[in-house]
Amino acid sequence: MGKTLFDKVWDSHVINKIDNGPDVLFVDCHFIHEVTSPVAFVGLKNRNLKVLFPNKTFATADHNTPTINQHLPIKDVLSALQVKTLEKNCAKHGIDFWGLGHKMNGIVHIIGPENGITQPGLTIVCGDSHTSTHGAFGAIAFGIGTSEVEMVLSCQSIMQQKPKKMKITIEGKLNSCVTPKDVAIYIISKLSSSGATGYFVEYSGDVFKSMTMEGRMTVCNLSIEMGARGGMIAPDEKTFEYLKGKEFSPKDEKWDSAIKSWRNLKSDPNSVFDKEISFNANEIEPMITYGTNPGMAIPISKEIPYFNDSGSKSSFSKSLEYMNFKEGEVMLGKKIDYVFLGSCTNGRIEDFRSFASLIKGKRKAENIDAWLVPGSHKVLKSIKDEGILEILINSGFKLREPGCSACLAMNDDKIPAGKYAVSTTNRNFEGRQGPGARTILASPLVAAASAITGKITDPREII
Repeated sequence: MGKTLFDKVWDSHVINKIDNGPDVLFVDCHFIHEVTSPVAFVGLKNRNLKVLFPNKTFATADHNTPTINQHLPIKDVLSALQVKTLEKNCAKHGIDFWGLGHKMNGIVHIIGPENGITQPGLTIVCGDSHTSTHGAFGAIAFGIGTSEVEMVLSCQSIMQQKPKKMKITIEGKLNSCVTPKDVAIYIISKLSSSGATGYFVEYSGDVFKSMTMEGRMTVCNLSIEMGARGGMIAPDEKTFEYLKGKEFSPKDEKWDSAIKSWRNLKSDPNSVFDKEISFNANEIEPMITYGTNPGMAIPISKEIPYFNDSGSKSSFSKSLEYMNFKEGEVMLGKKIDYVFLGSCTNGRIEDFRSFASLIKGKRKAENIDAWLVPGSHKVLKSIKDEGILEILINSGFKLREPGCSACLAMNDDKIPAGKYAVSTTNRNFEGRQGPGARTILASPLVAAASAITGKITDPREII
């Protein structure tokens, strides 16, 4: 029997197998940020332990950072303390720290790939659920808890039960204005927010092969929103071209050796998955959410569905009540208040190119507050270098500084209670973007179209 891509990477990192228990897995790369690391470092101090391999850990500040006037001290006392604590811990243990003002600072799941730290065949962890993003490179990447962060810092390994394997295949060509974000939300809407629980997903087929690396990152990022432990895509020429020449990528003869090894990272023809699911690309439209989990999503042109017996009626009703929506209503034309472009899901340069391509020559609606937040300083530089900033300014938009921003309301960027935000982020839970905030997940194109009209708009009507 052949091996899946997941099996090849996982099995090559097993240090020890515990009978009727988890595997002890070696971790190649560990990312940390200011939110989930402080307690882990306290644990090291209490046990008189050091970080075993500081060069395998990379730290950035992102969740608590402001996106305006980053040159000034952080106003929020707790946020400032968390960022300063991370800086001190990194200095003590010899870990690279990319804090505010650093040219490599940005959202943790954006700086890894753009600097070549994320590579095929690695095991990657972080105290953050959307670590699954890095699976776009053929890596096994998943989020871990605070106690596990401490474990990885101290011994560069982790105990994990090996997940089951799921394969999701989408063949065919995508329709106009259908983005990787729409593909991911479509899958989640079909499987539900828990439909992949217990699995690690491999994405295959024409649609994923044709995606850019940034599109693949968006898909893998959203894997956990259907309950999966993570998602991954086999590396190919696009992967290699993306990584070539980046700061932490292999160089010279090491690059040639790496490419030779990476080419073997694909599922064997006779490999077996625990579950396989297929979709047709032609069935996917621009998507939008109407409820309070990413699985409550529909094609943007359709009506909010009536409850069926596949879930909890009370939960469904509570969700619609929170959003102030009703069964059978159309989403198109609903008035909104905010548009947010950014996060580890859609804060890359490709997302800003997409947004700018639609709003160019048009004006932002007067009733809209638009928060456009690059995922890193490198993304910010590209926005300026490529002339995108000029397009944004001419259309009435302002650009903020890098950070997680309004994805999770741990900083100054919070959507006010009762207000609607078309958001390119990953979660639309109650209060996710601020107490009482109403989040509608969508792609950068839907966000752009809605920002121009001031209401939920199908980008196909604008282009």
